[in-house]
Amino acid sequence: MELKIPPPIYMLIFASLMWLLDEFFPIYHWPINTEIFGICLIITGAAIDFSSLVGFLISKTTINPMHPENAHSLVTSGMYHFSRNPMYLGLFFLLFGWSLYLGALSPLLLLPVFIWVLTKMQIQPEEKILEGLFGESYVKYKQQVRRWI
Repeated sequence: MELKIPPPIYMLIFASLMWLLDEFFPIYHWPINTEIFGICLIITGAAIDFSSLVGFLISKTTINPMHPENAHSLVTSGMYHFSRNPMYLGLFFLLFGWSLYLGALSPLLLLPVFIWVLTKMQIQPEEKILEGLFGESYVKYKQQVRRWI
């Protein structure tokens, strides 16, 4: 299953599961309205994803996460200076915002699972491919920049 499901699909699956948890198994509803915080995090996630996408377009390399072997250059500037996977970090912020927007604790419980699934099914296979493509420069980049943040 590695590199078979696009990361935005994972995000939509987890967003749906969060909604189901909130709807049918709400553990605890926050005593304050968290919708505005959720919206702010969703906007932040979208901005991170957009700026990361622009970095790939400027470098004229593939944006297709299913085929990292088609990468022509290693992007290390912009958001990639802070995270090796800012597009996935943006997806995380979208889900985090969604969970706060829903207003219960139970959706938040899926965030660590999302990180684990995306790391296992997408990021680690990508890293192997990119290390093969870019060699020592990618190894050095991995040593300097964290996987998530």
